[in-house]
Amino acid sequence: MQPFRLLGIAVACASLAACEEKAEVAPPPQQVRAVAAALGQYQPGAEITGEVKARIQTELSFRVSGRVIERRADVGSRVRAGEVLARLNDTEQQADLSVARAALESAKAVLTQKTLAFARSKSLIQSQAIAKQAFDSAQEELLSAQAALESAEAALATAKDALSYTELKADADGVITARTIEVGQVVSAAQSAFTLADDGPRDAVFDVFEAFFLNGPPLADVDVAPVGDQPDKVAAKIREVSPVIDTKAGTIRIKVALQDGTKWPLGTPVVGEIHSSPRQGIVLPYNAITSADGEPAVWLVNTEKHTVSLCKISVDRYRKSDFVVTGGIAPKDLIVTEGGKFLREGQAVAWDRQVR
Repeated sequence: MQPFRLLGIAVACASLAACEEKAEVAPPPQQVRAVAAALGQYQPGAEITGEVKARIQTELSFRVSGRVIERRADVGSRVRAGEVLARLNDTEQQADLSVARAALESAKAVLTQKTLAFARSKSLIQSQAIAKQAFDSAQEELLSAQAALESAEAALATAKDALSYTELKADADGVITARTIEVGQVVSAAQSAFTLADDGPRDAVFDVFEAFFLNGPPLADVDVAPVGDQPDKVAAKIREVSPVIDTKAGTIRIKVALQDGTKWPLGTPVVGEIHSSPRQGIVLPYNAITSADGEPAVWLVNTEKHTVSLCKISVDRYRKSDFVVTGGIAPKDLIVTEGGKFLREGQAVAWDRQVR
């Protein structure tokens, strides 16, 4: 029995040694595809939605306070310059006008009387029938009557203006885009009643997120097209960039001047393609990106050791089919583009170089 026991122990030890030797055999390198990082030029851009607005938009308001008794225009109404849009109760202004006219007639009568009196005094002073003091008094009263007449004429003109202010008129041809008054409402002077979009030049207005301006303002050239009708694209230029940020939305307003003759109606939703100045960065395909502790990263190939390491990167911009890297890797670095899902730190790899 002893020889058989020794033989069993020997066989077991040989089997264990064979297993350990087999466990120490290194796995074959993981096959991946890789691309060499290359520095290239790219131009950041964005598509922003906006709308068509009149370049000149006027807030129309009464110049006197009163109660609205008539409204002749509504939102969407096309109006002409000088057309009456609304009227106030003018009873008070009509009364003031009547008083001013009566005052003017009285001033005219007084002036006629003082003119005759001065003429009579002038003839009498020549014959020395009256004293010089009486002549001077008549001349002074004539000058005072003339001044009173001028004052009455000015008061009448003011009363006429006040009466005209009870009618709100369009100051240009255009379209009413907003209305804030109703018949029967009491309004104050300078309170907005209508918003008038003038006929003529039009702008495409966009609210662009301030992050787009971090590296400078956008280029002047913008491609604009109606939403859903991209073939109907027109070239335009930025006319105005707001100097302030909308703190609630975090946007900056841009006004783009549309070409003369553009037929898009007011309020048409449009898409604008805006661009920044060209920059340099490393452009990689989307299948090259992975994650390291929640941050963007790539698998970097060590061409000497034939291993890979996970490298965090700084991404400047994500685009439709690729992304732009501005930090973490350098030109000529070999980046894994296929097979990265099964890699681990320091793993041996064999690669096929991808041609771009």
